[in-house]
Amino acid sequence: MPQLAYVDGRLTPLRDAHVHVEDRGLQFADALYEVTAVLNGKMLDWPHHIARLRRNCAALFIDFAMSDAALTLQARRLIAVNGQADALLYLQLSRGTAKRDHGFPANPRPTLVMTVRRFDFHQRTAQQKTGVKVITVNDMRWRRVDMKTTGLLANVLAKQDARAAGAFEAWLVAPDNTVREGGSTNAYIVKAGRLITHPLSESILPGIARATLLRLAREAQIPIDERPFSLAEALAADEALLTSTTAPLLPVVRIDENAIGTGSPGPMASRLAALVSAEITAQTGWRP
Repeated sequence: MPQLAYVDGRLTPLRDAHVHVEDRGLQFADALYEVTAVLNGKMLDWPHHIARLRRNCAALFIDFAMSDAALTLQARRLIAVNGQADALLYLQLSRGTAKRDHGFPANPRPTLVMTVRRFDFHQRTAQQKTGVKVITVNDMRWRRVDMKTTGLLANVLAKQDARAAGAFEAWLVAPDNTVREGGSTNAYIVKAGRLITHPLSESILPGIARATLLRLAREAQIPIDERPFSLAEALAADEALLTSTTAPLLPVVRIDENAIGTGSPGPMASRLAALVSAEITAQTGWRP
């Protein structure tokens, strides 16, 4: 069976899927997206992804009329017909197609695209045991990265820098030398038993995996400080870690050329990874 995509109400072979050349997502990055983990055929944290999409639609004045129930039905249908038990569901919603003009078109009809591709989450189990390396780059993104838009060129360049350096991720550092987040992940350090991460603001994405991790940590009575931390603090931390939909949690054992802590995954990262794994199992039945 060929891989299928969803484009504005139709299922079509991925190789034939397309949007109009004047779609505003293509020409202006006037579009939002979500990436949802599918494990054991079930979508992880799906209601939270929908809620974030709705918030961002309101912030960008995109009138997305499809109901949550209908969107869920179409997403599940796409997952089922593609026959992938472990996968990533990608959803993209643009303002629609119109003559190229910066201002909003009158009464646009949003363009909804969804794809599913196989993803091996078991690879993360091995990475949790070894940890990963990150590099640091200057944060060159626009000021509203709290909205999950497709305007990701600065992130693309940061991720390419990481790839060229043999690193898993690039941490984005602000002009005041504070670490904000990664190119596609949220960032954390651990010091004296406390989990530290940048507070929610217009400078970071409110990650779904981030929210889950902080909830689980609080339930486990792990102290949390939501505050900016400097690169110097990160280099002197006992541990560091990152989270994302595709991670979902990985220890960071090296920043640039500096070993963090012992240079191996620490006890806090291992404890948090176990909590996250248990949550994934509870929601989907998937086990590492």
